[in-house]
Amino acid sequence: MGGTLAGLAFQKTWKVMRHEDNAPDALDPDRGWGEILLAAAIQGAIFAAVRSAVDRTGAKVIERSTGVWPVGEKGGRD
Repeated sequence: MGGTLAGLAFQKTWKVMRHEDNAPDALDPDRGWGEILLAAAIQGAIFAAVRSAVDRTGAKVIERSTGVWPVGEKGGRD
């Protein structure tokens, strides 16, 4: 679900920024390096932000329902 939300957010962001329906693909011969790297950077940032929001929301739900913060890579809540 997070991936779908991130994909939609990226499509809308790209359309607002560049007034194009489709972002460039790395293998598109008609697009330049700058445009391809810009699209990749924006897409990566959006995916990371959405993933963090989904992870954090899930952790909060678990804490509310169990009273315990879920253990993550660092071994628990900071």
